[in-house]
Amino acid sequence: MLHPLAPAGMAAFSVHPSTVIGVAGLAALYAWRARAERPATGRRPTPMQRTSFAAGLATMFLALNGPLHDLSDDYLFSAHMVQHLVLVFAVAPLLVIGTPGWMLRPALRVPAIGAVARWLTRPGVCFVIFNVAIAAWHLPPLYNLAMAHHPVHIAEHLLFLATGVLMWWPLLSPMPELPRLPYPGQMLYCFLMSLPMSIVAIYIAMADHILYPAYEAAPRIWGLLPLEDQMIGGLIMWIPGGLFLYGVMTIVFFKWAARGEDTREAAQVRA
Repeated sequence: MLHPLAPAGMAAFSVHPSTVIGVAGLAALYAWRARAERPATGRRPTPMQRTSFAAGLATMFLALNGPLHDLSDDYLFSAHMVQHLVLVFAVAPLLVIGTPGWMLRPALRVPAIGAVARWLTRPGVCFVIFNVAIAAWHLPPLYNLAMAHHPVHIAEHLLFLATGVLMWWPLLSPMPELPRLPYPGQMLYCFLMSLPMSIVAIYIAMADHILYPAYEAAPRIWGLLPLEDQMIGGLIMWIPGGLFLYGVMTIVFFKWAARGEDTREAAQVRA
């Protein structure tokens, strides 16, 4: 049975208290750290950092509320894949870019926290943790558990955000204590990062049966059959997700090339 594009559950912009609490909590924590450092050092986030962090919070709010949330939870697996990509490839990097290193540095002075942070932000560890989380949560048992129990679904999204931040750390770290990879390493990291997600996406796109029963029972919109919706969701994870990482790899390549040009020019001036 076809269902209209805007059923009663989507008539208004839905807002979920858990997301409001989370966004407000992150905003308050950011403002507190910005104020705490200012009297001693005069430091404050740059306009670009404030804009990036605010954009990350706004994107998180829009991804977890309103039409995208309603489509994801109640109608389309493919919309859920869009939501996951937004959390990992938009929200997470915006939050990292928007957070100055000096905000985090006091926590590293606590020996246990510093040791855990240094281990967690190793590129290999970031790679494994992120990809294990992505693969595990898209296996039918865990995915279906999240669809059936909202607290589990919240935990899933929190884990995607946390592991998304880890995934971006070797590329965007604001702290020399927890450094970025050199440019060649960043390019290799982006290439390797695209492989596990592609495997998961191909598994979903090529499945010949419904993996996630919640969407089989969902009202149909846009004329999409459940298996078609599942295939489109897998393709969304596979193609846009992979292309995004290749785009990042291309940007890193040009930054590396530009630095090489600057180095040669400096050497010529010294000569």
